Amino acid sequence: MFDSGPAVQPGAPPLSASQLPAYCVVLDLETTGTSPTHNRIIEVGLCEIENGQVVEEWSSLVNPQVPISPFIAQYTGISNELVADAPLFDEIGEDLYNRLRGKVLIAHNARFDYGFLKNEFARLGFDYQEKTLCTLKLSRRLYPEHRRHGLDALIERHGLSSQARHRALGDVRMTWEFVCKALAEHQPETVAPVLAKILGRPSLPPNLPPEEIEALPSAPGVYLFFGENDTALYVGKSVDLRTRVLSHFSGDHRRHKDMRLSQQIHRLEFIETAGELGALLLEARLVKELSPVHNRRLRRTRELHILRLAPDPSQGTIEILSLTHVAPKDLAHIHGLFRSPREAQKALREIASEHNLCLKVMGLEKGRGACFAYQLKKCRGACLGEEPPALHRARLQMALSALKLRTWPFAGTVGFRERSATGRTAVHVFDQWCHLGTAQDETELADILECSSEPLGFDLDGYKILCRYLEKKHGKLDVVPLAGKTAAKLIAEDETAIRLETDGLCSC
Repeated sequence: MFDSGPAVQPGAPPLSASQLPAYCVVLDLETTGTSPTHNRIIEVGLCEIENGQVVEEWSSLVNPQVPISPFIAQYTGISNELVADAPLFDEIGEDLYNRLRGKVLIAHNARFDYGFLKNEFARLGFDYQEKTLCTLKLSRRLYPEHRRHGLDALIERHGLSSQARHRALGDVRMTWEFVCKALAEHQPETVAPVLAKILGRPSLPPNLPPEEIEALPSAPGVYLFFGENDTALYVGKSVDLRTRVLSHFSGDHRRHKDMRLSQQIHRLEFIETAGELGALLLEARLVKELSPVHNRRLRRTRELHILRLAPDPSQGTIEILSLTHVAPKDLAHIHGLFRSPREAQKALREIASEHNLCLKVMGLEKGRGACFAYQLKKCRGACLGEEPPALHRARLQMALSALKLRTWPFAGTVGFRERSATGRTAVHVFDQWCHLGTAQDETELADILECSSEPLGFDLDGYKILCRYLEKKHGKLDVVPLAGKTAAKLIAEDETAIRLETDGLCSC
């Protein structure tokens, strides 16, 4: 235990404080870092509130059983020596849980403290689930004219007592002082809906304006999270934007990545699509264009490489080429997609070993005489003329067949038409697995078709998305044949559609 300064004096609360829940606990934690799953609590401070009045204060240092970094020690004033003889959380956990149970947790940036409590209690076998009142959100709602709402900003703006800053009980006292002043400065009819909204939505990011969540539709599309200075943080997709976005914030106390993302979000955008395929394609494109910090998949990859049987066997049996040197019409004659020539060579060596092929004939080994695999009886002697070249080439071609890209199953350009439940319609235009664009109306479709004679760009993500989508739909696709046709009424006319049989197509 420690004394962090003069205690908050019990007494009559401001008039509006009576609008708070009857039983609350104002709490602050100091920790070894920002991850609730990896870092630990080093100090707890709280004051218990009943009917708007402070009835008890309590605080304790906690031995985290891990070293405290010099930065945290300087920031909080809590050193390894100071917590050496402090109790473990295991020793104070049950008492703390009983103090918090059944009471609304009030904290500044409550998500942070709630996440640490949730995880620490879980280690002790307690399931902690209480409502939270975040004073950061309270400040944003009651004082929207101000840009900054951190505790330091509140101290300066409202003249709060700033003794023992960055110590748990000191920050608790400042937080409660802010609550009292903020509620006293606003009429009860202003405060009531604000408290109801915050208490009803404990999991929303503290810096995200609530109206941006309220605007989300229950429709397919893509959503984008932005941080400070409009930095792109994350791009996602869903067939139900509202449900998916809210799911990001429902369990973020369990994962450091989710909590970190939530703390960074300042702005939300969404783009509705006509269906799932449109959302998948748009997500892949936006991730490549924006390179969001938290998107690991679908980012722009380095130049891809492929395998191709050499037209002239005398020049080498197999070629490793950059995909940029391959025309889309020749995609059916290539094998594999690799992120580097080295990865392609590794795949070839594995194929040669599995099928007793000759590394020399394949161009992967130099020198005279028999190849090394022949000495290990893993080559049938193509390097010595014991196996006819034509037979070796045929066996190689068979071995490579498993890596062959799918043949484009249409006679030219087609569109995949989607319609949402709200009537939104789009046609996704493809040729040779290349996505040429998405049209929302006849004009856009005409523009795409007019530009279809330009060189196509093969995109691995687009290829995989469409392959998986074809497999998933099992023939239930609205496919519009576009080769040699104009855009007139293709968006709306059902009779132009054909049904695609996808049975037998393997997944990517």
